[in-house]
Amino acid sequence: MTALIGFLMIALIVILLLKGKMSPIVVLALIPAAAALILGHGPQEVAGFIKDGIGTTTSNGILFIFSVIYFGVMSDTGMFDVIVNFLIRRAGNNVIAVTVATAIIATIAHLDGTTATTVLITIPALYPVYKAMNIDGKILLCLTGACMGVMNLLPWGGPVARAATVLAMDANELWHILIPVQIIGLIFNIVLAVLLGMLAIRQGAGAGKGEVVETDQKAKDEEAALRRPRLLLFNLALTIGLIAVLSVGYITSYVAFLLALSLALAVNYPSLKLQDKLIKKHAPAALMISATLFAAGAMVGVFDGTGMLTDMANAIMHVIPGFLGRFIHVIFGILALPLGLCIGTDAYFYGIMPLVMEVGETYGVASLSTALTMIIGKNLALMVSPLTPATYLAIGLTGTELKDHMKFSIPPYWLVSICMLLIGIVIGIIPVF
Repeated sequence: MTALIGFLMIALIVILLLKGKMSPIVVLALIPAAAALILGHGPQEVAGFIKDGIGTTTSNGILFIFSVIYFGVMSDTGMFDVIVNFLIRRAGNNVIAVTVATAIIATIAHLDGTTATTVLITIPALYPVYKAMNIDGKILLCLTGACMGVMNLLPWGGPVARAATVLAMDANELWHILIPVQIIGLIFNIVLAVLLGMLAIRQGAGAGKGEVVETDQKAKDEEAALRRPRLLLFNLALTIGLIAVLSVGYITSYVAFLLALSLALAVNYPSLKLQDKLIKKHAPAALMISATLFAAGAMVGVFDGTGMLTDMANAIMHVIPGFLGRFIHVIFGILALPLGLCIGTDAYFYGIMPLVMEVGETYGVASLSTALTMIIGKNLALMVSPLTPATYLAIGLTGTELKDHMKFSIPPYWLVSICMLLIGIVIGIIPVF
């Protein structure tokens, strides 16, 4: 009975999240609570499950609040614009240099872990260059998405934070394990940029072969008031220092972001009015993600408190051939990208992954190993999934059809994800036997 209720609960959560009929916060909190009540647990007991679950997500939720606001403020200061303009000037009229610069810009732009921000920093700046040099816009989309996917392995990236919530561990600790794989992924993206640049040349790209695209000068003028070019070195030093502190784990990640954000606001915008304006500007995105994490914690608490996952895993064991059980994490790592296309991020990490982890545990596969494989592939599906709003923003900015973007980008994304998975196995991050 417990297993049946569990399967129905996960199916309902996935369906509601895919249909977009309710907020993820509502779905992740109410459905598990209702399932626990149906199983005979009293309201006070269910409340205890939820409290315990939310307790495991507190640090990651706070991390999201301060990290999203911090990088939003850095974008307002113009720190990313200076880097983008420098790289575009250095690339000049060299097609391959432009595609490599695209990969670098998209990588840096996604330091904030927010897809829409990365798209708005990268594509409007580079699309006129692509049009002027007759480079296919699908190449710009492909490179932006690939770099976004690999950079989303950062601890304040959505997938890592979600996986850490399910694992009941700190997102920063999970990231430290993934760093070697992330570095390999970034190298693969540069190689992909070179190959796509060569493809563009074969398609006839080059200086003076395209058309000039007019830019929205009014929007640029409105943004200029917030720019702080004289403080560029300070902002760069602050951001580099912050990432260094996070890399070594010297202090708690959300404390580091809180202090860095406070310094950034105090130095760049000493006016109380401006500080309030910028915090209010970026707070909605930060709070929505954090609230979703807390709701997911409630679901995890119900999973643990009711013993639901254990019963569901036992039911699945009767179906999966024994010789495949010990490779279940690798199988789902390979299938992660196509699954990520069809299933939204919340449904994937809070609905599918906990079940796969529990099944893997019965075959001796550590939950951490399963989480690592499922994170890698899912990330690469980030900006090619029809379930991701940023996908539509990106294709709208370049005038590309979704089907064309998917046909062009899915093969290289899947290849990069599988290569990262294999590298993780080879260097021992992901054990197979």
